Amino acid sequence: MSRIGKIPVRVPGGVKVSFNNGTITVEGPKGKLTQVYHDVINFESKDGEIIVTRINDKKQTKAFHGLYRNLLNNMVIGVSSGFTRVLIINGVGYRAEVQGKLLVMNLGFSNEVYVGIPEGIALKVEANGRLEISGIDKHQVGEFASQVRKLRPPEPYKGKGIRYENEHIRRKVGKSGVK
Repeated sequence: MSRIGKIPVRVPGGVKVSFNNGTITVEGPKGKLTQVYHDVINFESKDGEIIVTRINDKKQTKAFHGLYRNLLNNMVIGVSSGFTRVLIINGVGYRAEVQGKLLVMNLGFSNEVYVGIPEGIALKVEANGRLEISGIDKHQVGEFASQVRKLRPPEPYKGKGIRYENEHIRRKVGKSGVK
């Protein structure tokens, strides 16, 4: 058995999970998510938990077993409490602000950088260069955070750029021996 796949998924109160025609639908207080799944995986619900099983022991089926268990777990967590990624913008004159459905950032380039905010993503910008990205879909939140970080990755000498909140940047010494 897959070590991840055999762990049952707990469904909190207020969350409805349904399976029909190869589609998982999860509804909760924060919204609704759907996911298509392979027919080699079976789901059964009992006592507020969902148990994920597979029909054979082929290598691909074993991979799907853990994958769909984790996807279902992420969907349940997303519609009940949501996901958040925090980015830190570090640098002199580097800043960000939200204007309607656009994220406008000054990142040391000659022009401002405009990024469209996708549907289902909420942004909160704080004065100290903290950008909080939240939503119910873990993949969408992580992908958007990665796209924003890619605009100006942190550099190793002064640490300027955009980094994740819990990311550690290895710093280099730089030039020495100046008289």
